[in-house]
Amino acid sequence: MSATVETSSRRPTKDAVLAGAVEVARAAIEGETEPGQVGEHVGFALDGERLGTHSFACLMPGYSGWHWIVTVARAPRARTATVCETGLLPGDGALLAKAWLPWAERLAPGDLGPTDRLPFDGDDDRLVPGVVPSGDPEVDRVAMHELGLDRDRIMTAQAIDAAATRWYDGVNGPGSSGARAAGADCATCGFIIPLSGPLGTLFGVCANEWSPDDGKVVSFDHGCGAHSETDVTRSGHDWVQADPLIDELDIEVVSTDTSVE
Repeated sequence: MSATVETSSRRPTKDAVLAGAVEVARAAIEGETEPGQVGEHVGFALDGERLGTHSFACLMPGYSGWHWIVTVARAPRARTATVCETGLLPGDGALLAKAWLPWAERLAPGDLGPTDRLPFDGDDDRLVPGVVPSGDPEVDRVAMHELGLDRDRIMTAQAIDAAATRWYDGVNGPGSSGARAAGADCATCGFIIPLSGPLGTLFGVCANEWSPDDGKVVSFDHGCGAHSETDVTRSGHDWVQADPLIDELDIEVVSTDTSVE
């Protein structure tokens, strides 16, 4: 008859040697930091067999809610603890930086400078192929040329609608302070050049060099003070200008001798 030996897989709950190594852990942290940055001991946790972690309050400015940690271990039957590693971890309510995002995901409209270049995005959901690919690059090229596209991809209807909404709600739409103060809208201005395509029913480009919107896309119900058909009410001078006064009684002697003495 064979005997069955049962082994306990329970995690240990106490280790007096490691729990008592508070000053050993504190000395390890203070040896790596500036004076006055390690606060009171705030706890000990047993991570495994003969392995535990001490925690200390962090007193560094700007690190409220953070705590120092020191992992300690001991050999079997050893009565002294050995420092494994130290670190600084956030606690509840600690001030943390935002989660890291790849550059392509955190880039926002307005971030791109004049000399910056975006990486090619073959899966841009704002674009679709200009023609249905036939499998023959030359046939596709001719088809795009015949359609007047001369480009591989065009905007989707959703992307066009989003652009129209963005422009119309922006500073070059009807809601800007300049448009509300204008005497007439861009639809009746001689300097507006309508766009072609689906956006041409609502937008045009201003071509008036005196306008603050020169060279910009504006809605037809936008407006400014440089409208071609409006004028301001002309007013007189702020004061009455008197006729010039000529004094014929005063004589001014002017020497005409130009010789050099």
